[in-house]
Amino acid sequence: MRIFIEKSRIRGTIAAPPSKSYTIRGLICAALAEGESRLISPLSSDDTEATLEVLGQIGAGLKKGADCWQVSGGHLKPPAEDLFCRDSAATMRFMTAICSLIPGSCRLVAGESLSRRPLEPLLQALRQLGVKCHAGVKSVVVDGGLRGGTTEIPGDISSQFISALLLVAPLAEEGVTIRLTTPPESKPYLEMTLNCLAQFGITVKTAADLTEFVVPRQQYRPANYTIEGDWSSASYFLALGALSDGVIVTNLKQKSLQGDKIMLNLLADMGAHISSSGDAVSLSGTGLKAITANLSDCIDLLPAVATLAALAEGTSHLSGIERARAKESNRVTAVKEGLEKMGIRVTEERNRLTIFGGQPKGALIDSRNDHRIAMAFSILGAAVGDTVIEGAECVAKTYPQFWAALKQIGGEVKSNGQ
Repeated sequence: MRIFIEKSRIRGTIAAPPSKSYTIRGLICAALAEGESRLISPLSSDDTEATLEVLGQIGAGLKKGADCWQVSGGHLKPPAEDLFCRDSAATMRFMTAICSLIPGSCRLVAGESLSRRPLEPLLQALRQLGVKCHAGVKSVVVDGGLRGGTTEIPGDISSQFISALLLVAPLAEEGVTIRLTTPPESKPYLEMTLNCLAQFGITVKTAADLTEFVVPRQQYRPANYTIEGDWSSASYFLALGALSDGVIVTNLKQKSLQGDKIMLNLLADMGAHISSSGDAVSLSGTGLKAITANLSDCIDLLPAVATLAALAEGTSHLSGIERARAKESNRVTAVKEGLEKMGIRVTEERNRLTIFGGQPKGALIDSRNDHRIAMAFSILGAAVGDTVIEGAECVAKTYPQFWAALKQIGGEVKSNGQ
């Protein structure tokens, strides 16, 4: 599907969608807790639906209401067929660990883009805990049997590997100690996992720098779990607000653990006018200035910040971005090539992008089937017009209503429907 974006007068109020990360973590914790849990205000998207389907195949009882999902958990069973994780990295990685708790053998299958993303460090860590597992072509096979003990894993590849281990550690035959061999990046996602575990009755002892986790054997307890708004998805509207007469984004928890809340700090550094009240954030701006920022703890913000840098006065330097090469697309290269198509000069290093702000022009942008590339370049599209996003349906991965939401605040958006 192609989306056509003309220069738009952006203004109005929009509610942030529920958090994908908290929805997936809440679903898994509920499935591991014996009894009935309720997820209130969950996100319905391709990634969360992937988690729902896989949990249903391994024995979780699921009942979906309009604004509440009921999960009956605590009785996992071997699946009758392969577990298809679509292109959801969180589903594939978390469920690989969860399958170590199920008697018998489970085969998890990845979608096309997900199959190119790393998994072996997690498998190596699980093997240290007594799990038999191996990777195949676009798949991984896990034989149940999580003994426990001590495992080591790098902290700078993906926080999802560590979160996956934390989710299963309480149910290992023995206690589990997780030691990181390199300092962790994306620490906020680890804090989100620990917070979710606590809501379902799990206690974890952690080192102050999050390089070691000690998890005694214990049981999950069912809970009523409310999903907060998603700062990652909200970041695109916050960015648009900084380029407009004013946008108000609601459903944003001010004391959230989500790392992408730092978008407000980045926008303030670029000269945006920001005010907050309750769960609402108001933004406006008349001109942005360049920024120097390390994005290692908020790597998903790279596309949005980069597109803003294209409109800013001066030269921006964005570092700590190497892990963005192993997302749904190589986001570093995707951002560089997209900006260059729009007339912006960019230099690319392994762990840094330098963006020379200017006057971008509309262009045809290949989303590379990456939701964050599609949504980020909509910012430039709304600012300069004459922009086409190819493969725009990919936003369904995390935010199916994104294009409708953009229209709601004045985005001049049309679709070819194909």
